[in-house]
Amino acid sequence: MHVHGFCSRLDAVTSMTTETPYRWVKDGALGAGRLRFGADYNPEQWPRDVWHEDMRLMREAGVNVVSLGIFSWALLEPRPGEWDFSWLDEIMDLLHTHGIDVDLATATASPPPWLTRLHPQVLPQTADGTVLSPGSRQHWRPTSPVFREYALRLTRALAERYASHPALIAWHISNELGCHNLYDYSDDAAQAFRVWLQQRYGTLDALNDAWGTAFWSQHYGAWDEILPPRVAPTQRNPGQQLDFERFSSDAVRDHLRAEAEVLRAVTPDVPYTTNFMVAQNVRDIDYASWVPDVDFVSNDHYLRPGELGRDDLSFWANLTGNLAGGRPWFLMEHATSAVNWREVNPPKRPGELVRDALTHVGHGADAVCYFQWRQSRAGGERYHSGMVPHAGPTSRVFRDVVALGAELGALAPVTGSRREKARVALVFDYESWWVSGRDSHPTDALQYDVELLAWYRALLDLGIRVDVLPVGASFDDYEVVVAPMLHVVPDALRRRLEDVVRSGRHVVATYFSGIVDQHDRVWLGGYPGALRSLLGVTVEEFVPLLPDAPVALASGAVATTWTERIVHVAGDVEVLDTYADGDLAGAPAVTRRRAGDGSAVYVSADIAREGARGVLRALAADVDALRGDALSAEGRVEVIVRAGEDTRYVFLANRTDETVLVEVDGDALGAIRSDETGALALAPRAVAVIAQAAGAGASAEAGADGIRRPAGIRA
Repeated sequence: MHVHGFCSRLDAVTSMTTETPYRWVKDGALGAGRLRFGADYNPEQWPRDVWHEDMRLMREAGVNVVSLGIFSWALLEPRPGEWDFSWLDEIMDLLHTHGIDVDLATATASPPPWLTRLHPQVLPQTADGTVLSPGSRQHWRPTSPVFREYALRLTRALAERYASHPALIAWHISNELGCHNLYDYSDDAAQAFRVWLQQRYGTLDALNDAWGTAFWSQHYGAWDEILPPRVAPTQRNPGQQLDFERFSSDAVRDHLRAEAEVLRAVTPDVPYTTNFMVAQNVRDIDYASWVPDVDFVSNDHYLRPGELGRDDLSFWANLTGNLAGGRPWFLMEHATSAVNWREVNPPKRPGELVRDALTHVGHGADAVCYFQWRQSRAGGERYHSGMVPHAGPTSRVFRDVVALGAELGALAPVTGSRREKARVALVFDYESWWVSGRDSHPTDALQYDVELLAWYRALLDLGIRVDVLPVGASFDDYEVVVAPMLHVVPDALRRRLEDVVRSGRHVVATYFSGIVDQHDRVWLGGYPGALRSLLGVTVEEFVPLLPDAPVALASGAVATTWTERIVHVAGDVEVLDTYADGDLAGAPAVTRRRAGDGSAVYVSADIAREGARGVLRALAADVDALRGDALSAEGRVEVIVRAGEDTRYVFLANRTDETVLVEVDGDALGAIRSDETGALALAPRAVAVIAQAAGAGASAEAGADGIRRPAGIRA
């Protein structure tokens, strides 16, 4: 059985340091001098008289783009090879008449009932052998040649029919690829996995060495002996698990590439994308590797409830902007209010709808869209909020939607500008996320994303602008590189971090970092493994903490999950903090090794957001990049900057539930205006946007109080 193009497409990941083509910017079709605003639009759920009301309400709200046809395969192809485009023709024409552009879906996200009835072999299989049934969505195997054949036929039919339609400005490939069907353990997946492994390793000897198959008599003598990591009596091989995670991400990526190939052939002038899911609850897809396969980056994000939700949103928007290389990107989905898939689904608070949207815009989004336009009256997502809720256009939600549309209209000058780089980078690595949370580790309590968010929030608390940087991106432009729990460190990454310090800059690493190589094999000689020479310390053993048994540090920081026994400190290493109690009392906890003008800091415990702030404050004494910006109002305001050719756009996002006064120079865009003194009163959860002449704020000097004040900003 041949898996369509699978072998030829699974090439090496393109370096993040290479600027890839970005057709949104080049062609200007999506920007066109205005921020885009809209939603997933599902008119097939509603009678035609509702369509005309939709057009009126969309114009009232300022909607100028919709994603169309995402889950419409069963209507477009009601029987195999029989097409019905009449309703789609009608709605495409209607949208164009009302000045609304279309990001048209290939409609392949969920197969119709007839396809799974005729070909049940396309259904995915779980690790325990359960075949997943239709009746939901994404019930297909990414490696199924049968599904691929039908999906590409539909993609071609849509491309050929709408290639020249004036409403079409972009293609939306599938939808949230891999959201529910990423891990398939079927025989199709097994065969494709073997092909992937042969490409990666070449020989079985190389694979056996990488996976350490001498352990538990797992040595492979033939490729056909290798299976996906299905349910087994006990722990599965770690190298096998890691490669299956890589393979699964690549397998779904291969489907993206297959549909894109059809679209390029039929509509070479129309850009295409697929909506990533760069978010706290989606850890299994390496989106950094997908960036070269889309014409522009798009993302879906849903607000995390609770006190940390705002900073969590900022973190993932920041990462998305850096995946896009600082170039504009498309926020394809978020929610106007409540979602429907958490245990408790609270509505958004007043101001959050605008705040969330503009925070994404600050981090580079030139389009702000929602799931969905009109809240469904039936189906699995009927309690998921929409731009037009069940209560209708007289509701608070719709009034907020209209207000946001006006706000985005006033921010049109921002369109096309790029995120301005910060001086501090926070390194994000999908593989460290995957591997650090594996079974059979010293504790099950480690959470990679929680650790990164703690350091991100600590940086924001101190008013420090930071870029959340994918691990493959260049570190060259950053004075400080913070790498929490960077667990997987191949030799090349070790050298890159050493170069940071060697060039007079600074690295901050935390516990459980540098432990394994790219095959999940432990670096020998003591922890932190690959980073031991850089950091100048040797850890003899991990000391994970039992529940409700915290350990204090001399600084007052508290570890609740993890500590380490540092048994050797090089002569040029300074101990910044020690353990204050427990078995490690008096032992080093936080260290710093200087090398010329550079340094490397190691934090051996999970000291949380409060402890991270203390470490960063200590370093700020001689690391200028770690001194806060006065615009941050002592960390109560997040400062985000986009830069055009002649103008810098400074986004000031209130992180608090209180009014914050900020004094600025520059012209305020949008709804929030400064008074005659230049002071802005940022209401709770509000965002202001200030336009400054290019060059203002690009450099800064520390005042007597140690606060960096960019040019044009009054203290």
